[in-house]
Amino acid sequence: MADIVSNPEAYFEALIPDRDALLQDLEAEAAAEEIPIVGPVVGELLFVLVRATQAQHILELGAATGYSAIYLGRACEPAGGRVVTFEYDTAMAARARENIEQAGLSRTVSVRDGNALAKLGQLDGPFDFVFMDIEKEDYHKALKGLEPLVRPSGLLVADNTGFKDADAFNRMMYANPAWRSVQLLSFLPMHSGIYDGLCLAVRI
Repeated sequence: MADIVSNPEAYFEALIPDRDALLQDLEAEAAAEEIPIVGPVVGELLFVLVRATQAQHILELGAATGYSAIYLGRACEPAGGRVVTFEYDTAMAARARENIEQAGLSRTVSVRDGNALAKLGQLDGPFDFVFMDIEKEDYHKALKGLEPLVRPSGLLVADNTGFKDADAFNRMMYANPAWRSVQLLSFLPMHSGIYDGLCLAVRI
């Protein structure tokens, strides 16, 4: 069997995707203010998955400063897609809108104030793609609300499933016949945390 590269962490840190000045500024702000963002590796993964699935109708739970929404918006914009993202912190939502406007995505990404869990029942689906990055103890509650909103073969990506608070969600997803899922324990430089889990699930 072939040997793995020597010092794999340093090797893959050298392959972090390039970002423009706006994203790098948001990364610096996040580090200075301890704002949890997905970082460039998961951001690029979201872009790749949206493009690969040709997702048009995208839902994000947890906008923060709009970092991940920019990746989602840039991925779907050329095909006329739309992103709806929720942020419960009003001040943070305002920052997200400013950053999304700076990215030129105001017509593509809509930032809505409020608790995503409380708003799920008011949404009209179906959605092709969902990215979930809210409080981890709420993941399993959100999953129940998402099932009727995600179209068959639609994709759900959940961040931070390596956190203890995501355990109820992980177990629910594992046993849920409405989804076909895989959990990935990953090394994610510039992510919070660096070693973390990602769940990818397709609606059956």
